[in-house]
Amino acid sequence: MNKQIAEFIGTFTLVLLGCGSAVIAGSEIGFTGISFAFGFALIGMAYGIGSVSGCHINPAVSLGMVAAGRMTMPEAIKYIIAQVAGAVVAALILLLIASGKADYSVAENGLGQNGWGAGYLGEYSMVSAFVFEVVATFLFMVVILGATGFGPTANMAGLAIGIALVVIHLVGINVTGVSVNPARSIGPAFFAGATAIGQVWLFIVAPTIGATLAGILFKSGMLTADE
Repeated sequence: MNKQIAEFIGTFTLVLLGCGSAVIAGSEIGFTGISFAFGFALIGMAYGIGSVSGCHINPAVSLGMVAAGRMTMPEAIKYIIAQVAGAVVAALILLLIASGKADYSVAENGLGQNGWGAGYLGEYSMVSAFVFEVVATFLFMVVILGATGFGPTANMAGLAIGIALVVIHLVGINVTGVSVNPARSIGPAFFAGATAIGQVWLFIVAPTIGATLAGILFKSGMLTADE
């Protein structure tokens, strides 16, 4: 259970601090600050729990690891259950904290949920949202698989992965709020209302496709360094 506990705590941290930066401090720190909050939360957890579970804290990453041949599906399922549970609990805690402010309303202020279309940030289309999430998750997974492989990059993996997440957020927050992580999307959507629940499928399907494609490429040897 130690791996599942680590994944629960890691995903909890990412959602509470990442989404919390948007909900509680977004007007002060802007998109740049939110981007760094997500990336730094991931870096901290990578070094905090990486030696225990590998710090996936993301169902798409776990499935990408399966596709790359670095994890079995039964183990990935255990990881995913822990990750989603951590995200849901984090979103609940964030809602309780945010609700302590007199003028906060989850319907009005949101809970850091992902989305697209009219009324959501840059109002990008569903197609734009889907393409961004597939491509961004693919690139994110390439960094993860490359940085955590055998070799001199392994010791710096947490930093490289966290920086990649920062850059992805800097580009994509206005498009989808940036998911690249189904658990990160499911947690806030659970409490954010019908629109968020109705759109969460995209943030499950698109990241899964992107991460799986990256895993397949590494498994095939096309993105593996020559011996």
